[in-house]
Amino acid sequence: MRTPFLRRSPRRLLALLGAAALALTGAVAVPGTAQAAEILGNPGFESGGLSPWTCSGNLGSVVSSPVHSGTKALAGAASSGDNAQCAQTVAVQPGTAYTLSGWVRGSYVYLGVDGGASTWTSSPTAYSRLSVAFTTGPTQTSARIYVHGWYAQGTYQADDISLDGPGGGGGDTQAPTAPTGLTSTGKTSTSVSLTWNAATDNVGVTAYDVYSGSNQVLSVSGTNATVSGLKPSTGHTFTVRARDAAGNRSAASGSVSVTTDAGGGGTGFKQAAPYLYLGWGNPPSATSVMNATGIKWYTLAFILSSGGCNPAWDGQRALTGGNDQAVINSIRAAGGDIVPSIGGWSGNKLGPNCATAEALAGAYQKVIDAYGLKAIDVDIENTDEFENAAVQDRILGALKIVKANNPGLRTIITFGTSTTGPTYWGNRLIEQARALDAGIDVFTIMPFDFGGGSDMYGNTVNASEGLKAKLRSVFGWDDATAYAHLGISGMNGLSDQQELTSPAIWTQIRDWANSRHIARLAYWSVNRDRPCPGGGVTSNCSGISQTTWQFTSITAGFTG
Repeated sequence: MRTPFLRRSPRRLLALLGAAALALTGAVAVPGTAQAAEILGNPGFESGGLSPWTCSGNLGSVVSSPVHSGTKALAGAASSGDNAQCAQTVAVQPGTAYTLSGWVRGSYVYLGVDGGASTWTSSPTAYSRLSVAFTTGPTQTSARIYVHGWYAQGTYQADDISLDGPGGGGGDTQAPTAPTGLTSTGKTSTSVSLTWNAATDNVGVTAYDVYSGSNQVLSVSGTNATVSGLKPSTGHTFTVRARDAAGNRSAASGSVSVTTDAGGGGTGFKQAAPYLYLGWGNPPSATSVMNATGIKWYTLAFILSSGGCNPAWDGQRALTGGNDQAVINSIRAAGGDIVPSIGGWSGNKLGPNCATAEALAGAYQKVIDAYGLKAIDVDIENTDEFENAAVQDRILGALKIVKANNPGLRTIITFGTSTTGPTYWGNRLIEQARALDAGIDVFTIMPFDFGGGSDMYGNTVNASEGLKAKLRSVFGWDDATAYAHLGISGMNGLSDQQELTSPAIWTQIRDWANSRHIARLAYWSVNRDRPCPGGGVTSNCSGISQTTWQFTSITAGFTG
């Protein structure tokens, strides 16, 4: 652990916080009374920006995942020298009781008020609610509210931060008018989108609070909102109230009742299947890795052309009778299975060499028949397949044929991405899959060597959300169905572009994948799932410090 963190040990802070809590208990004054109101600006970060929050070191940002509710949350990238504190100052009334609460996620996340109470949690993988009460001083008219992570503990998330109590603001006691025209503009099985007409106020409306029944579920600055995290086929009645800077709330708007769509529509297919390559990289024993990690599936690479439209392992080794079949037999004997990866970045591929979709389907069928496969993956890359319209259509046509000829077969197509979602060629592939009615079960993106930079978690999630949005748009699916047709195939350790996916980051990606119930999680490759800090990008280790088979163990925790 790095020295700066040792100087700022959370264990030491526990004692300090305990002492502070004891001191606070003895100092609480009899609070004043006033009508409660949410007085923080942008409490759920639904505006898409930070304001009026400010973050130390410019380390705060608004992200679309993971969120507690709504569509946005705060992410603070704590470093070894900065805890990424984000804060805002609000007007309060003297001698008055307030309750500060919020939902946070990450390692050692703190919520509090300057000069007063604070609380914290060490929950790293799931949102936890923090709440603390405080009373303002006898002449206090403002309070600075903050949330922060801890030094060298990585990025934290915060959402739905609420300060409940009366606002300051001099003698303003006039409430805004009630919003009008509340309507629903869309819904899925898990969300409802709403819009309304703006309210008016003698000073100015600062926020709108959205209610489902009697429960406040969102606070936004504009006149539209999306309430997410709902259950399928359930009825909800929504209203909206306007709020001003002094904490005055309007009467409720007229209500609108909405029933979410039915769920389902996914593939029912879940697969944790890291790549294992028997052609290089000191291939490990597949069954030894299974015993050590609990992994059950492997994506076995690569099926190429041995000349013309003939499939072979690496374009050289026969489909049956050799080491490849022996490894597959051992995996199955140990209770696992494989999905072959057909294609890849380099080599002589079947897509360009088979003249028609029917011929290519015949090549795929040889692989299916050789092993009685439950699934096949076509890894479509480079200019000869991915960036070739005719070959794209040929591959999709072939997959449609083998799916029709092999009831129950799952078809997966894997391709590159940008940090915001599919590229032109990825969008075309998805659009053609719909146009040709190819029936693809899983669209898997490869979020590496894609400009991910220092934020491989955030950019992987952004790319995945972009893919989800494209699937929704093209196929007309709801969020849940789109996620159920989505896969992620990452790269452990250092990528060719020196992007770093650490075990901690891969765990974050896996947890996000589980929370969205996607279909498939893979990475390149088990051959590289060994430590070699400073080793660079090599075939048989990750280039970073890790334990042996650590990424495979993390991947085995993917359940969808």
